[in-house]
Order: sequence, then structure tokens, then C-alpha cells
Amino acid sequence: MIPLEHVISLSAILFTIGVVGVVTRRNLIVVLMSIELMLNAVNLAFVGFNRMWPAGTGGSAYDGQIFVLMVITVAAAEVAVGLGIVISMFRNRDSVNLEDVSILKW
Repeated sequence: MIPLEHVISLSAILFTIGVVGVVTRRNLIVVLMSIELMLNAVNLAFVGFNRMWPAGTGGSAYDGQIFVLMVITVAAAEVAVGLGIVISMFRNRDSVNLEDVSILKW
């Protein structure tokens, strides 16, 4: 069995890589991938904590997995909206640079 500390450490490293990708990159597609990486790091933490404490007081043994499914649903919606913005931006400017996002304003 993998210790919880290793799972949380891996989750923290993945989340940190995602934050660095969001802060330092200018390409909108890379920023969206970094956000997905951060969401997957949170999913890993949820599953790790659920494995350590499977059933709380009155809770089910699958609380962590239910939260992961909710996060995956939100991530899918974020990808759909984000890719719509990327396609619109690329059609208007032939670029997906974040500095050109202000062109989408009215």
C-alpha cells in the first residue's frame, strides 16, 4: 500500500507544475492544459484521502470518488467553453496568445 504522504506529495508536485504553467505561459492551449493538470492533482488528493479515511461518521465509503466525478464533470465543461474561446480567438486573430484576448471584448 502506498503511504498517504507519497500520494499527497505527488499531488502537490502536479498542482505546482500546473500553477507554474498557468503563470508563465502565454499560449491559451497550454494554460488550459495546466488547469487540467491542477484539477487532476486535486482528484489524486481526493482519492488518496478517501483511501486513508474511507467512511466517516454517517458518510459513504465512496465520498472521494464522488467528488472526483464532480471535478471531472466541471473539467469537461471547462474544456468545452475554453476550446470554444480558443477557436473563436484563432479565427479572429490567427493566434492563441493570451495577450490578444482583449480583442474578444465588445
